[in-house]
Amino acid sequence: MSTEELKTFIFLSKVKNFTLAAEQLKIAQSTVTNRISELEKEVGKQLFLRVSKTVKLTEEGEIFLRYAERILELQETSIEEMNAVSAHRRTYCIGAINATYELYVKKLVDKCLSNNNETSVKIMLGHSFDLIRALQDNVLGSVFSAVPFKKAGYCNDVYATEPLVLVCAANKNEYPKGITKEQFAKTPYLMCDITLSDAGKYIRSLFPENHIFKLEVDNTSKLIPYLKAGMGYSFLPYGLVREEIEKGELETVTLKGFDVPPMTTYLIYKQNYDVKSLLENKS
Repeated sequence: MSTEELKTFIFLSKVKNFTLAAEQLKIAQSTVTNRISELEKEVGKQLFLRVSKTVKLTEEGEIFLRYAERILELQETSIEEMNAVSAHRRTYCIGAINATYELYVKKLVDKCLSNNNETSVKIMLGHSFDLIRALQDNVLGSVFSAVPFKKAGYCNDVYATEPLVLVCAANKNEYPKGITKEQFAKTPYLMCDITLSDAGKYIRSLFPENHIFKLEVDNTSKLIPYLKAGMGYSFLPYGLVREEIEKGELETVTLKGFDVPPMTTYLIYKQNYDVKSLLENKS
């Protein structure tokens, strides 16, 4: 299967129309049809269901889409690495969840880049499980994850632990004497992307099953403007909101009768990976 066939397949899966795919790819519609036909012959499965003027992925097509995206990602990464060899003495490919990037990885990368001109850094932000998969596919060299990964051939080190604090807008704290579990479960809570960690699971368990949160986002730092605007409460890593607390823009809420586990960051990498050279930049 060719790169063009895979790209056409992925694009068609998004626009769901042969004519539109051809127009936006700037190729003939027959070319789109032929590429998909050749791809289906090669994999031996029907990848699309044709319905009137639209198409949708079959169950087999949904499975193949995940692998097609990974194949192209691996191809692009290999080309980038080969190009980097000629331009840089050392290249780091780092994955991190958003909260961990803001807390630790950005400082690490800034120091790494400022130390010399022969270092190249590629950063991928995302969810822990997606990043770990990219690590297994050799797209990434190391991952800063909110969840551990214990598998033969990989190292799973505790990189840091950060206390979580319940915060809200300054002067919007309805519980100046402290908040109980029962009161907490009734707050307008803003949920963020730490939910896959042990701390996040515990926080979610404090609410009724299938609870609908006032706001839920997958980027922790994006909650801060909503909190400052007085729209609710949220547990966030202290280091992420230290400045806002010190400026008096946010304030912490005391917990009564319960505690929340800290957020643990795991550094995951293959056993033969030179992680020491990366961590030399840790301040």
